[in-house]
Amino acid sequence: MSTLRFEKLAAALKDSDFDAIALNPGPTLTYLTGLNFHLMERPVVLVYAPGKTPAIILPELEMQKTVDLPYAIKTYPYGEIPSEWGQVFRSALFELDLYGRTIGVEPRRMRVLELRLVENGAPGAHVIAAEQELASLRLRKDADEVAKMRQAVKIAQNALEATLPQIKIGMSEKEVAAELTVQLLRNGSDPEMPFAPIVSGGPNSANPHASPSERKLQAGDLLVIDWGAAYEGYISDLTRTFAVGEVDAEYRKIHEIVQQANAAGRAAGKSGVACAEVDKAARSVIEAAGYGVYFTHRTGHGIGMEGHEEPYMRGDNQQLLETGMAYTVEPGIYLPGRNGVRIEDDMIVTENGCESLSDLPREIRVVG
Repeated sequence: MSTLRFEKLAAALKDSDFDAIALNPGPTLTYLTGLNFHLMERPVVLVYAPGKTPAIILPELEMQKTVDLPYAIKTYPYGEIPSEWGQVFRSALFELDLYGRTIGVEPRRMRVLELRLVENGAPGAHVIAAEQELASLRLRKDADEVAKMRQAVKIAQNALEATLPQIKIGMSEKEVAAELTVQLLRNGSDPEMPFAPIVSGGPNSANPHASPSERKLQAGDLLVIDWGAAYEGYISDLTRTFAVGEVDAEYRKIHEIVQQANAAGRAAGKSGVACAEVDKAARSVIEAAGYGVYFTHRTGHGIGMEGHEEPYMRGDNQQLLETGMAYTVEPGIYLPGRNGVRIEDDMIVTENGCESLSDLPREIRVVG
């Protein structure tokens, strides 16, 4: 990391009402600093006020992470006695002249623990959500970020191809998920993956966010596998749907419809196109085929350091795509109590249009 990303944050705050940003562990803190911390009972908070040296309040046991950083940062370590933490926050925020100021936070990440310490540490301060200013930081990926995402896709695809020959009728969803998880690690995924694989067969595949269960795969099932890898903090998020043995003609039909919707969604994206148009392109294919009521979620979401981030491919989202934005295209049809299909790819907006980072076959394949 370098001071360039802090300068980028300063530019994002220039025309806002925020005097500072306070971040607890998560992708934005890592993006700015290159430091990784876990959310735990000991709070870690990075505070950045434009024009001043960034400050980080952290446990003494985490101090080694801040040695030899390629940029200036002021540390405020604390010990193991919780009653003393408040004074450390107070000292840090006083030195940054944030008493009575406006401090922005990430509303989907800031916990009450850290929020109260910041509020009490800066008397009179207004601590409010700054999601738009912060979202803009990671919205457009640079070449290095795209390369890491590309590698995360490659790892995920290789892991699934290694898993497919192991899938047999009679295996449980959990057993398939376990094998896939092992293969993700063997193929080079970071240990902290973007999410636990979704492996759902038959009636369970009609639940878009099903958790792998003890249900055993049966001939005639559709099998949805939604999985991803992480590489140096950047992720992939893919879905393919398979036939377990021979499946009914209607299930092959809905797979073909979703495959066409996925192709339409992938083709729709380019710089200057509204996110809503990507959703419309994929959704209209499914609606025209008479299955619109069974497509129950948005067409996609942004990806990068998080599995779900901006921009969102939603029918009401008029945000325009720009070069460097990354997102998924993942239409689906879900027939309650029967079977479901989803096909998902990872996209990056380029100067010449839009590229799919993933190229795993989308046609229905038979396993088992």
